[in-house]
Amino acid sequence: MPAPPPMRFVSRAEREQLNAARDPKARVRATIELAGDHLTHAEHYTSEKKFVQASEELGGYLGLIDNAVGFIGDQVRDKGSTRDLYRHLDIALRAQIPRIAVMRRSTPAEYAVNLKAVEEYARDTRADVLEAFYGHTVLRGDPEYQKKTDKTKNLREENKGP
Repeated sequence: MPAPPPMRFVSRAEREQLNAARDPKARVRATIELAGDHLTHAEHYTSEKKFVQASEELGGYLGLIDNAVGFIGDQVRDKGSTRDLYRHLDIALRAQIPRIAVMRRSTPAEYAVNLKAVEEYARDTRADVLEAFYGHTVLRGDPEYQKKTDKTKNLREENKGP
């Protein structure tokens, strides 16, 4: 029977620390640092085979990542500084995803399910952050152009000789 999923939360002390940040950049950096601390503690507990405590730390990690994404999402989207905040979060998540995968490999199956979910959540969040980072600057595929390129791919395959 799998273990219950970690509860996402931000402790009162952490929330006060984040609210005390002087500007958005400092707040996001503090959030990333606190989330990294939770991940480090989870790694420590996992190595000591204390999987319940590791799950609690992962809940704190998830809560802080949710908090960071929500905070950045509330900022003005067209500002360059908001794009920088997304980029900082992307870089942090990119470094943390392999750490979660390593923990998952050394965890029993009933807890590994939750670590896999945390890993997928971090990966999906990173994809969302990258999407928001590039936002309106990326040209979306024109459906007509897509059809044309698909036809040219098919022609190339048909013209291949035996």
